[in-house]
Amino acid sequence: MVRVLFLHPDLGIGGAERLVVDAALALKERGHDVSFLTNHHDSSHCFKETADGTFPVQVVGDWLPRQLFGRFYALCAYIRMLYAAVYASFFMPQRHEVQLVVCDLISVCIPVVRLAPHKPRVLFYCHFPDQLLSQREGALKRLYRAPINWLEERTIGLADKVLVNSKFTLRVFQDTFRHLSTTPDVLYPSLHTQYFDKMSAKLEQRAALLDDEPLHARVPRNSFVYLDINRYERKKNHALALQSLRLLGNMLPALDFKRCRLIIAGGYDTRCVENVEHYAELEALTEQLELQDNVVLLQSPTDEEKCRLLYASHCLLYTPANEHFGIVPLEGMYFCKPVVALNSGGPTETVVHSSTGFLCEQQEKSFGGAMYQLFRDEALRVKMGDLGHKRVQQKFSFEAFADRLSQIVEELVPTSSKKHK
Repeated sequence: MVRVLFLHPDLGIGGAERLVVDAALALKERGHDVSFLTNHHDSSHCFKETADGTFPVQVVGDWLPRQLFGRFYALCAYIRMLYAAVYASFFMPQRHEVQLVVCDLISVCIPVVRLAPHKPRVLFYCHFPDQLLSQREGALKRLYRAPINWLEERTIGLADKVLVNSKFTLRVFQDTFRHLSTTPDVLYPSLHTQYFDKMSAKLEQRAALLDDEPLHARVPRNSFVYLDINRYERKKNHALALQSLRLLGNMLPALDFKRCRLIIAGGYDTRCVENVEHYAELEALTEQLELQDNVVLLQSPTDEEKCRLLYASHCLLYTPANEHFGIVPLEGMYFCKPVVALNSGGPTETVVHSSTGFLCEQQEKSFGGAMYQLFRDEALRVKMGDLGHKRVQQKFSFEAFADRLSQIVEELVPTSSKKHK
């Protein structure tokens, strides 16, 4: 058994959070002792495993500002994580029992953890270089980001091991951090399939008992449902789904299009200005495209609600360009749904074009064309769904993910250091 501490900035709802929670579940199932330390955790806006007692979660530094004057988000995030790292290394009860610290997103905590008297090993999971996620807005922004970018590269190099989430991210990592001799390993995210199997069985039983239960008040029982799951952020490109739906409406007879529904189910946090602004932008775009009767915007669905949406939908849309990996396509495929995604980034490693879905160009003609084909061809939909489910089982199984991660952890922590004092 290895005592593992996950150090994560905000245990909310997102792809990075789903990954660390699944990693924690994997290690716990392999017999390791796992806990979380974070800057923020809202039990009403998180994955259930971090709120139901599955893992101990401690919050420190939430009183520190998240931004200054509507700016300096990165600087504040770095300061908050430095605070958490200092606490974990020098003040946290039972800190001497921690043998491995797993951190992600913000690497500045690594040198502080390395200074801890009990010398834990450090594993860093790189979802994507942080400096590439920052919008470039002129000379002042570049000047502000320069030391932060320098710190990111130097501190990642201090980790005992670095993992990335896809071959795409590995190429970007090597192109971005040219001064690092570190060669990360690829560890694809996975799904906690036992939970999805349990939810599928529950939903099938529920469907048998409540055959006439509508999916949503604005989604009639005979609807054809396109599902788009992603946070309400502009880079997630929800507008492409709306514009493609408008094109689909121009291609289908009026009665057929009347059946079509696009459900956008996005992570939404009132503390995040972009979430609030972009949600309003999508509402306005829906009106502009005259799609009010065909579109439903949902905020922060629970895990159970998300599973119900996946179970009842006909097709999953995945609109971000150059997404680092993208766990949502795996979720869709596991629920036997064909996936329509952009032909870039992580989805090119998960979705097989014309087999488990379609990889499209970033334009409504390409995306909408795939939506039209799936609407018209039920046999193709079913075939793609079955192949997608098998692909997740064969290539992205939770068992393989858990075994590989546990092996990495046990290689990092020498056998002698696992003995209890």
